[in-house]
Amino acid sequence: MDGNAARTWEQSHAAYRPNREAEQTSVSVQKKRWITKGEKVLYSIVGLLIIAASIYVVSFASSTDTLNRKVDSLEQTIEHQEVTNEGLLYEKKQLSRPERITRIAKENGLKIQDAQVKQASVYNSN
Repeated sequence: MDGNAARTWEQSHAAYRPNREAEQTSVSVQKKRWITKGEKVLYSIVGLLIIAASIYVVSFASSTDTLNRKVDSLEQTIEHQEVTNEGLLYEKKQLSRPERITRIAKENGLKIQDAQVKQASVYNSN
């Protein structure tokens, strides 16, 4: 019977009890964020700096590589020219031998009056 008495008392006093549903107010609960706005800004700046540094390093490496390739190309051209110059120098020495000059002179009907044939470079240096 005690249970019935409590129910009847609750029903009779229900009119005096304020409506809890109408009284409830919405309370906004702020969730604690894992990363704050300031940290996001700092992380963004650091990220941009890392990206900028990476781009600079890659462009510097690229320009260095291009420069090295040009230097190698020039060195190969120089070596080729040196070999060509040495070949021409040897050919010049072969063509300027006194024996050859006297032989060609005799073939063309020239008479050698002096038995000594001197090279042109000796005359030019005196």
